[in-house]
Amino acid sequence: MHKTFTGVFLLIVMAVIGLGLIWLPGWVIDNYQAATGVGSIWGVLYLIVVGIGTLLILGSAGWTLWKLFGASITKKRRLARRSKNPSELSAGEKDFEIDENLEQVDKLAREAGDDAVLQAQLDPLVKELEQKREAQTLEIVAFGTISSGKSSVLNLLSGSQVFSTDVRGGTTVTRNEIPWPGIDQVTLVDTPGIGEIDGADHVHIAAESAKDADIVLVVVDGPLRQSEHDLLAQLGQMEKRTVICLNKSDWYSQSDRDKLVGQIFDQTGSFVSKQDIVCIQAQAGTRTRRKISADGTEIEETVEVDPNIEPLADRMVAIVKKDGKDLLMANLLLQSRGLVEKARDRVKDSLDRKAWNIVEKYQWGAGGVAAVSPFPVVDLLAGSAISTKMILDLAEVYQQKVDVETASRWLGEMGKNLIGVLGAQGATVAVTSVVASVIKTVPIAGTIAGGVLQGSVQALITRWIGMVFIDYFRSEMQTPEGGLAGLARRKWNIVTSADELRKFLKTAREKIAD
Repeated sequence: MHKTFTGVFLLIVMAVIGLGLIWLPGWVIDNYQAATGVGSIWGVLYLIVVGIGTLLILGSAGWTLWKLFGASITKKRRLARRSKNPSELSAGEKDFEIDENLEQVDKLAREAGDDAVLQAQLDPLVKELEQKREAQTLEIVAFGTISSGKSSVLNLLSGSQVFSTDVRGGTTVTRNEIPWPGIDQVTLVDTPGIGEIDGADHVHIAAESAKDADIVLVVVDGPLRQSEHDLLAQLGQMEKRTVICLNKSDWYSQSDRDKLVGQIFDQTGSFVSKQDIVCIQAQAGTRTRRKISADGTEIEETVEVDPNIEPLADRMVAIVKKDGKDLLMANLLLQSRGLVEKARDRVKDSLDRKAWNIVEKYQWGAGGVAAVSPFPVVDLLAGSAISTKMILDLAEVYQQKVDVETASRWLGEMGKNLIGVLGAQGATVAVTSVVASVIKTVPIAGTIAGGVLQGSVQALITRWIGMVFIDYFRSEMQTPEGGLAGLARRKWNIVTSADELRKFLKTAREKIAD
């Protein structure tokens, strides 16, 4: 559609230019000769004016075309850039897109107007991203199954018992974080374990933490479980730098450890490098030692082995020093992209809330007028005026250009469509009686009488019209499937379904009777 429009526009422009080239030279010459007849100086002045005017027109046209095509090129570049993973972009491109995304979030928020709920949702997200960008703080987020030793590993890295540990598992129920001592601008984050009790809540917290993580530490204590592999695969798709920490390595002999590391690498090699798979022991253990006494006898004794996380600490420090800035920028870019999507969705939700508040106000206003009016024709005319104003207000919410004449014409088409749906003939008064008969098929309608029933009919029709135009304006007035009539029929089927009528009439009895 867009390409067709562009082609037609260019043809029109070329036709206008062609006509100008045929007609303008003769017109200019005639006027020049006329000016010269008055005096040669006037001919020169005429040519100067024509020259300046021509330059202004050409300059204006050139500037307009440049802006149009420049905007198109910029949009294509932006879409191409957004389709790339952070690893495919330079540092400058990442920084530029983050600025661009934050600007777009601000623009979307302004479109929603003074929606306090939306601002309360977006402002903390924007502020958090901006603060992290300014502070350049890396987040290392840890994941692990129940009792894999995840919290113990973090305690050893931090040098203190700040993260909860419990051999029974399931003790980490919220996201906990502290600065990594001795490592500037790095934060260690503990999350609920994979598969802990109340799993749905924990999975949600873990997923949110993974989105914000610059480096992810996955603690395992043996061959990968399905949940661990699924998480690692998802992190790979997100391009998260991931370190796999094989804890409780004292459970295995050296040869078994080597085999296990090889097996884990075979399963994760497409998204985790082998040097990012490290073996550690996060808790004190024991081992058997043979000792030969002075008299030559051999004695077996059990000795304690201190925890050892040096391989992990060394690897994490190396990653932070070498790749920390790039990882931070990549994650900030992904967060800003996600923020744009959240803003877009929430702005739509905000506009929809405003639109439905308008429909609620007008439907009960129209219903109230119909309920107190003793003349059916009068209340229908009043309802038509109210519906016209409602359509104009809905158009304003979604920033669509509609005038009173257009809204009235659409309303007339809706009335004809309603008659067609109901199979009624004649004036719109007949519509009310038919709709009333539809309402009476719902059991609760038997308790609604007289003016209340009349008001309910008018409120229902107004609600139906509102539903149609919310969809129409939300889609920026794109022709819906089956045209406006098709959309109207679909919404009529929804608004007159038994469940919807039952809920509607329950509210109508309270609103209109009051």
